[in-house]
Amino acid sequence: MSDELPQGWVAATLEEISEINPRHPRDIEARMPVTFVPMPALSETNWIFQFAEERPLDAVRKGYTHFAEGDVLFAKITPCMENGKAAVATSLKNGLGCGTTELHVLRPRGGIESKFIYYFIHQESFRREAVRNFTGTAGQLRVPVSFIRETVIPLPPLFEQRRIVTKLEKLLGKVDACQKRLAKIQVILKCFRQSVLAAACSGRLTADWRKKNPQLSLPDSFKKNSQDNVELPDTWASVSVGDVIANLKYGTAKKCEHGGKGVPVLRIPNIGEGVVDHSDLKYAILDKKELESLRLDVGDILLIRSNGSVSLVGKTAIVRKSENGFTYAGYLIRIRPNQQLILPEYLNFALATFDVRLQIEVPARSTSGVNNINSDEVRKLQIAIGPLTEQEEIILRVEKLFKLADTIDVRYVKAKKFVDKLTQSILAKAFRGELVPQDPNDEPAEKLLERIHGLKNQSELGIVKKKSEPIPTLKSNVMN
Repeated sequence: MSDELPQGWVAATLEEISEINPRHPRDIEARMPVTFVPMPALSETNWIFQFAEERPLDAVRKGYTHFAEGDVLFAKITPCMENGKAAVATSLKNGLGCGTTELHVLRPRGGIESKFIYYFIHQESFRREAVRNFTGTAGQLRVPVSFIRETVIPLPPLFEQRRIVTKLEKLLGKVDACQKRLAKIQVILKCFRQSVLAAACSGRLTADWRKKNPQLSLPDSFKKNSQDNVELPDTWASVSVGDVIANLKYGTAKKCEHGGKGVPVLRIPNIGEGVVDHSDLKYAILDKKELESLRLDVGDILLIRSNGSVSLVGKTAIVRKSENGFTYAGYLIRIRPNQQLILPEYLNFALATFDVRLQIEVPARSTSGVNNINSDEVRKLQIAIGPLTEQEEIILRVEKLFKLADTIDVRYVKAKKFVDKLTQSILAKAFRGELVPQDPNDEPAEKLLERIHGLKNQSELGIVKKKSEPIPTLKSNVMN
């Protein structure tokens, strides 16, 4: 490894440059308050504690991990380790802390930068190697201390360590800001789609179209009134779902299985975002009478009638040619639109509007944590409709706008994948010595390592610190 290192760098083990799992000195006031850190306080993406508690030392000295200001904490148990839980101990009460036993602690020697070690163990390559060295049983797998001791770290000169840490803080801060901005995109797209549906199903989306087609109107049987304080166009009406459908029917209770025997039976997992998802299809053998009764036709709409998550109750998908002849399970309701009054695609859009979601979620009954909507409640749902020709125009406009949103969504996914890889790419570059320029005036890391070895040997011989000497104040190795 040393042949591949930049000039002035040296290969060292983590045990050489840090004290592994140190304990607090015995002669400390037992009632002195210290910082206590449980596992949830460790972040998967940041070196700072998410929160911390304060407890007297004698309450946490036994049965917990010990650490001090500037120590690097590393979660050793699955899945916390794979998820990247780690931290640098800072702002500790009286400079001392205790925490979950599922931590390894690395205390930097000789002025080694704490964050330099933290960023090294934050690499996915380090965690992958740690997984390969797991010991223990399923569910209780841990990284052994021997792996920490023997892991080799590329060590640059001390001043270069500091330049690397400073650069990493700057670059990773920008990556984090970028990820936060990207996270807003899907929220914006969701709001955009809902705004499109709201405009479409209230007549606002086609206001210009109506000016060019003023002669169209609804059947006289429909009341031309407002809906939820939204004034509808003169040619529109507020109707109940039951007024515009041919029939409504629950699905089969027969057990269905993977394997392709019988007819495909659509279930809750197959109800995608407005369309049917063919992944995870199951099948059932139904008798002729039930098969004919539950057969799906193009234009049918499937609605989830029961689920533990109220946000899924009432979610719909429209049946297209690829699902023609399929059947469906008992937690779904088949809605067959009366296509003389309402187009299936329009009804599918209307049932996904925020207004209809409120009608479903607010009164949703819950028994043992399962939320339901029955056939009578589905029939009573209020929607607004316009003439069939205008519904056709609405469908075209909504699909066009949704296609634009889908295009942005695809770009978002690509951008997110790229940004999510940036952190690890930057870390890899840092530990190859490619992130910051070198300074020929820096003391070589070999000299730093020799000095650390000398101090360690003196300490082991009792020359540096005797037991009778007072305990010095613990100082942080963390850069400000």
